[in-house]
Amino acid sequence: MKTTLATLVSALALGACTSMPMGSTYSQDTLPENVRVPAGHMVAWETVGSGDITYECRDKTNMPGQTEWVFVGPRAVLKDRAGRAVGSYYGPPATWEASDGSRLTGTQLAVAPAGAGNLPYQLVKANPAMGQGALSGVTHIQRVALQGGVAPASECSAGTRGKRETVAYQADYIFWKAR
Repeated sequence: MKTTLATLVSALALGACTSMPMGSTYSQDTLPENVRVPAGHMVAWETVGSGDITYECRDKTNMPGQTEWVFVGPRAVLKDRAGRAVGSYYGPPATWEASDGSRLTGTQLAVAPAGAGNLPYQLVKANPAMGQGALSGVTHIQRVALQGGVAPASECSAGTRGKRETVAYQADYIFWKAR
């Protein structure tokens, strides 16, 4: 009985260890190829961003008399996998800031559809981080596991021009460094 109990406890402990999220084991296999980080990189930090995206009803560029919802900027709290706040995401320009004071901006490299009603997957080339901390050395950021965030379904017309609306969203932000 003691051997069986000890074996069971060991197996459960091992199972608990292997089921914990490990940054370096994040898989890109299910992502569209154009938003995958190039080979030779490893996950440095994983966060879940939740917040709002602001849109404004504006005239369409070079289309007199037509209006559309235009992306103004995001505001989100970044949390670790345990749900603790570890930073923020805001813009423009798109800025990720860790609670340790390190922060960075980036340039979009690619997007791919992520399902109806969701923002697209995104791959960003990170600019060098400002300050030392979690974001130091980050080369790429991926936006994945998206929920919501698309432009409002409400009317955008000449009569509502200038109106702003916020839309809730959530996304995982995966930060990558060169190996």
